[in-house]
Amino acid sequence: MNVVNEPSAPASPVRVSRKVHRDLRILWWTNAVDGLGTQAAGIVLPLLILDLGHSAATAGAFASAVAVVGVVSGPIVARPADHGHRRVLLIGSATLAAAAMAALTVALLWWRPPLWTVLGLAFAERLCAFTHEAAARGALAHVARPDEVTRGAAGLQAGDQAALVVGPGLGGALFEAARPLPFLADALSYAATALGIRALRAPLDPPVPERRKATAGTGFRTVARSALLRMVLVWASAASVIVTLLSYTAVFVLDGDGGTTIGLVLSASGAAGLAGALLAPGLVARLGARGAVVLATWLLLVPAGVLVAAGGAWSYAAGFALLALLLPTVTVVLSGAMVRTVPRNVQSQAGAAVGATAALAAAGCPALAAGLLAWKGPHAPAVLCLALLALLAVYTHGAAGRLLTGEPAPAGLPPTDEESTHE
Repeated sequence: MNVVNEPSAPASPVRVSRKVHRDLRILWWTNAVDGLGTQAAGIVLPLLILDLGHSAATAGAFASAVAVVGVVSGPIVARPADHGHRRVLLIGSATLAAAAMAALTVALLWWRPPLWTVLGLAFAERLCAFTHEAAARGALAHVARPDEVTRGAAGLQAGDQAALVVGPGLGGALFEAARPLPFLADALSYAATALGIRALRAPLDPPVPERRKATAGTGFRTVARSALLRMVLVWASAASVIVTLLSYTAVFVLDGDGGTTIGLVLSASGAAGLAGALLAPGLVARLGARGAVVLATWLLLVPAGVLVAAGGAWSYAAGFALLALLLPTVTVVLSGAMVRTVPRNVQSQAGAAVGATAALAAAGCPALAAGLLAWKGPHAPAVLCLALLALLAVYTHGAAGRLLTGEPAPAGLPPTDEESTHE
């Protein structure tokens, strides 16, 4: 029963609080399970392409092409997600992605599939994943109360990092045991995600009166009109480029060491990222939003320098771990600020605008990593990332002082479902 549509039957504050906490936990767990399967399968897909006799350039080109599709699909899906179809999109996309990965599992079990079969099913899964991601961007604003947003964002970030701890190592080990197993794990994780979203009790869409008809580009205009959201856009784009470029560099450089080694390197970064996500709320409370973001940004130059000098699996693991330890602080602050600033009925569209821009910025990074490795050697991508991080640190130092001096006020944010219930 939808509480929003039954104002004459308000719930008690205790029951509302329990419902919110239950739904937050479900949201955290479904996000973590989804991430676990994605990491397990995603890390070995380039290895599968190489194992089938194709080049690193093929793997990089496919990843870049898929990223471009994500740029286009995100804003398209975000509009219906913000206007009454978020739950249907979340469940449907997870179900279809599970079917695609199950089909790839069967294909690998019974014969050596041609490249077009592997890429076609992987493309279908990625399209569903982009749909799910775009629809999920507005979920936190509906599930969490305003005072829970930072904790909610930190929980989602912790789930992502926990998936990085287990996923890559699990994927690499499963891949070496049997080629289909990582993709079977991904199929099962998508199925669990669909069931988890279905179990959420909170309405994931704004009430009917708040659903205004949006024109094309609403999310981009929302971001363009806010200085804070423009900072989020710059940061998301730069971080996407740096992480994607360094990740594919590690995959290509360490390919000769086997899937398990690559998985363990990225698992180390996931463990550090989990620690960073758990520590982020306390750090923000101690230093303030501005102090935490500025400090973390400048410190990112340290792991970039480690990766410039990296010469083997252990040095790559150390560099990625330091990078992952620091990034969650910035992500938690900026994610929470975005949820508070953007009206709920354009949450997915604004998030899709940021996500599409970040994906577009990183679309060429897999191919760029392969090209830089062939042209200048294994250290070239890290040198480029070090330069980008130095520029980002200078920009953030100035912008954060103007924009993160306090908690941003909600810009036209409608009352939460719980507030409506108490009224």
